[in-house]
Amino acid sequence: MAANDSFVGDEAGWTRFDYSASDGLMLAGRKYGFEHKNRLPVICLPGLTRNSADFHELALHLSRDGANPRPVLALDYRGRGMSSRDRDWQNYNVLIEAEDVIAGATVAGISEAAIVGTSRGALITLVLAAMRPALIAASIMNDAGPEIDGRGLVRIRSYVEKGSDHASWESAVAAVKSIGQSHFPAFDDAQWQQQARLIFAEENGRIVRRYDPALMRTLTSINLDNPLPSLWPQFQGLTKIPLMVLRGEHSDLLSMETVSKMQKMHSKMEVVSVPGQGHAPDLGTAGLPAKIAAFIGKVEALRMAH
Repeated sequence: MAANDSFVGDEAGWTRFDYSASDGLMLAGRKYGFEHKNRLPVICLPGLTRNSADFHELALHLSRDGANPRPVLALDYRGRGMSSRDRDWQNYNVLIEAEDVIAGATVAGISEAAIVGTSRGALITLVLAAMRPALIAASIMNDAGPEIDGRGLVRIRSYVEKGSDHASWESAVAAVKSIGQSHFPAFDDAQWQQQARLIFAEENGRIVRRYDPALMRTLTSINLDNPLPSLWPQFQGLTKIPLMVLRGEHSDLLSMETVSKMQKMHSKMEVVSVPGQGHAPDLGTAGLPAKIAAFIGKVEALRMAH
């Protein structure tokens, strides 16, 4: 079972992308601007329970950029968005999801790309730096790094545990707003409605989650009494790759201490603070599409100069 392809106002500008994982599970995503053959492509990887629709505004901007339009591939992990659900919840892990990303890139004909990873997508990028470093021409990490702040993980676990389907859009919007308002105080009613439509889909008169509720089990299996594993060795693999890190002003997942440590290891890393937003910043807002486009354009220009 997979949720609907799109939501209101989001039907144009992309085509559905279907492919098979190595274990045969059918996965999906969105393709934007694949007619622009000679530009560095972008692969977009969403957060834990999120999906390819999160990148719609960014992908439109990148694929229609007047000077440098480029192809964009936004992927839905197994059990999210348009991808099929896995019968075994233990397959919802970053190693298998990284393998799925490699499979998707291969089917789409992408050998290297700028990778935009939000939250879990940033962690998958770190895993890819170890598994398939040649795939990463540049990395844009949205509000996550090699070390995760436990407070943010506790909040995300609570949010997923309390997640439920709804009888109406009004109820779904209210639930999303109540969870996120303290982290996104500047969002207006229209933005909360949009967030709800990114997280939920309408099916048979019910407002249902765009992710497999079994994802909750991946979080409840984490023992928060023990130190959280870090990915600093994998981050070492990104230190020679152009890197931009976005951090929400109110983030409780990516600490300033972690950002400072990343900068010490990667002296040329660019850091963008996103005011008024928490975890994870909305990539369609705050001038982020233009900033990300400029960063990727600069990376491409340097590559062409060499």
